[in-house]
Amino acid sequence: MTNHSETGKPGFAKATAAAAAGIVQYQEGSIVSREIIKKPTGGVTVFAFEAGQGLSEHTAPFDALVHVLEGEVEIMISGKAHPVKAGEVIVMPAHEPHALRAITRFKMILTMIRA
Repeated sequence: MTNHSETGKPGFAKATAAAAAGIVQYQEGSIVSREIIKKPTGGVTVFAFEAGQGLSEHTAPFDALVHVLEGEVEIMISGKAHPVKAGEVIVMPAHEPHALRAITRFKMILTMIRA
């Protein structure tokens, strides 16, 4: 992709179709993210996790929707494990502790709604 966003970063531009999984690339031993929408009312970020990588338990003051694009992740919500595979979605409710662990390398879109 050669289009540029409003901030001048290459890759993703408004009003241009893009393969969601292609917005970020895997990086060995790392978690890669790319914010594609950031507004006061919420945001959309695409992530790529290598197998075994994760995010430690935390809470957020607003709901968050996870849409898995590739691979599989285990999402813990309030102590309960939820395996989520490519093509599936899950909502992490506001104020409930949650954590992520990549079962396989995976990519996801995280949509956070603040209002």
